[in-house]
Amino acid sequence: MSLTLPPLTKLTKPQFKLKSKHHFLPILCSSNSQSNPSPYSLVSFLRWVPDWADGVKESRVRDPRPLYTPENWREHRSSRRHLRHLLTSLSSRVILSLIPPVFSLTTFAGFIALYNTAVSLAWLPNSIFPVLKASPLPYQLTAPALALLLVFRTEASYSRFVEGRKVWMKVIAGAGELASMVLNLRPKDDWSIRISLINYIMAFPVALKCHVINGSDIRADLQNLLEEEDMSILLRSKHRPRCIIELISQSLNVLHLEEQKRNLMETKISCFHEGIGVCEQIIGLPIPLSYTRLTSRFLVLWHLTLPIILWEDCNWIVVPATFISAASLFCIEEVGVLIEEPFPNLSLGELCKQLHDDIRDIMSVHNLIRRRIHAKMKDLDEREVSDGRLNSL
Repeated sequence: MSLTLPPLTKLTKPQFKLKSKHHFLPILCSSNSQSNPSPYSLVSFLRWVPDWADGVKESRVRDPRPLYTPENWREHRSSRRHLRHLLTSLSSRVILSLIPPVFSLTTFAGFIALYNTAVSLAWLPNSIFPVLKASPLPYQLTAPALALLLVFRTEASYSRFVEGRKVWMKVIAGAGELASMVLNLRPKDDWSIRISLINYIMAFPVALKCHVINGSDIRADLQNLLEEEDMSILLRSKHRPRCIIELISQSLNVLHLEEQKRNLMETKISCFHEGIGVCEQIIGLPIPLSYTRLTSRFLVLWHLTLPIILWEDCNWIVVPATFISAASLFCIEEVGVLIEEPFPNLSLGELCKQLHDDIRDIMSVHNLIRRRIHAKMKDLDEREVSDGRLNSL
């Protein structure tokens, strides 16, 4: 039973409706809803395949990444990892995103093989239709260039990933140090202001995470950290991480701090400004687009001509050969594109949660440690007094 739709008086762009998490249903728009039925167009189906693959990939990009534990590392270096990775290939977002280009290029190789077979068997006149074959020398000359291009493209993406990871480590470390400084202030300072200040410090990495990852819900992430009045101020701000920094700075001005200690805390705040600048630079400035376009065009043209180059030596083996080559090289290029935007690949949510747990743990034991130190000092004073009395006797 085939699906039918009313005939189209004017074709418009297909719209795609998300039916489930990993399934897209193409729906063609029509201006007349009451007419004779007509089937889906081929163009609509051809658009459905890459849109489905992109939908799966984007949904997987938004999945939270956990921090590794010793058990995760043990599984990561297990000798069974190769079999596990092979069996889970169809769930890989990298491999799913390769379906449109690899399928298209393999199909094209099949058409070239079918055409050359038809010409060779005289199903088509040789005088009009020549056999498509060529010397492999151009491929032997350009193969090193393609390899270097892929390596440099992936290396440039990985350097951005490392830079993003480093700046986030500085932000997390700076937030933890600043929270410890606030906890160790003199007892005469207002405890409620210090608690609010610590909450602002814990809120900054969350606000920065929501700033660099599209689709984040900052209200849900900060509902247990900020009061409703602070939340309303934050939501009205156009640049929320800088709004959090302003809340931290204004709270520090209220406290009675020595000049040296205030300067030290401001240096930690400067780490926050540096983190915002580096993150915005990474998000706003991708690898030069000409580099990405050149890599993509080189790969496509390489594999479009590959069946012609290999036909004389491989015949119908050009189809699996094109599939293997396209799957391998496009996979390397796809990894470079994915890690070019590093923040969805970092466990930013887990890093923020770990920071919050560490700060709350320090706060829970802070007063206990302080009371224990005061008790030791009191015992020491009493001993000194008792020793003085004995010496006087």
